Amino acid sequence: MTPKGKLIAIGGNEDKGTTPEAGHLAKVFDNTFIEDGILRRVLDEAGGNDARIAVITSASSVPEEVGRNYIDAFGRLGARNLDVMNIRDRKDVKPDMIKRLAKCDGVMMSGGNQLRLTTIFGGTAFLELMKRRYHEEASFVIAGTSAGAMCMSSTMIYQGHSASGLIKGGVKMTTGAALIQDVIIDSHFVERGRFSRLTQAVAGNPNAIGIGLGEDTGVVITNADMLETIGSGQVMIFDGHDISYSDFADVEEGQPFSIEGMRVHIISKGHTYSVKQRQFAGVPVVAKH
Repeated sequence: MTPKGKLIAIGGNEDKGTTPEAGHLAKVFDNTFIEDGILRRVLDEAGGNDARIAVITSASSVPEEVGRNYIDAFGRLGARNLDVMNIRDRKDVKPDMIKRLAKCDGVMMSGGNQLRLTTIFGGTAFLELMKRRYHEEASFVIAGTSAGAMCMSSTMIYQGHSASGLIKGGVKMTTGAALIQDVIIDSHFVERGRFSRLTQAVAGNPNAIGIGLGEDTGVVITNADMLETIGSGQVMIFDGHDISYSDFADVEEGQPFSIEGMRVHIISKGHTYSVKQRQFAGVPVVAKH
């Protein structure tokens, strides 16, 4: 069944109307830009300023700080109903949290460690409710940044440096939250030079489309298919369907591998890409008002 809701996968360091997060590029955002930025789109897709947004900071090592940052950022946009959920372990996923999720119009998952998200929520009634609402409700939105975006796919990168991305075994994969099938999502993509690790991820899973999200950049995913780029940067698409040669399965761990025929697309704000048709649309979509 095609999901009725939308996913918004963000590459990290999205404009919050302030200076960037610690450890990111020294790009200064301002209130003018945030009004046309990614978090504005998240809020609009969820129903506007009255929408109730569940903020999930479980991936972060500093959840209280991250929660405050989102309260402030969404508050700058006029949001009135934010519910920051304090879920640090599986034991915290209690019936009360599920009831709170049921009352929300959308979810915002923060960055941090994506493996924390899958180990905390995997197999829980909380995740099942999130999936069910995403499939059944046209107005329900699941947004995630950095780790919160990477966990959305059925196959998830959880470890690997760009320097070892073209060495077999240099990228570690596991099962994600499976909100969307046949894609692999990576974040901070341009800024951290993660081209090689997504190349390896797709080389080992050529049925999947690799989605590399730049910082302050994301994709709105409709019908688990159509990607629309939002934000100030670029998204890179890696398509391995037409690979004509690969020795990835045959080389030993720790050895370089060879592939021929990997296709790459670059899509900036407003341009679209269909995962199912593997088709890039070069004409920007009409912006929503």
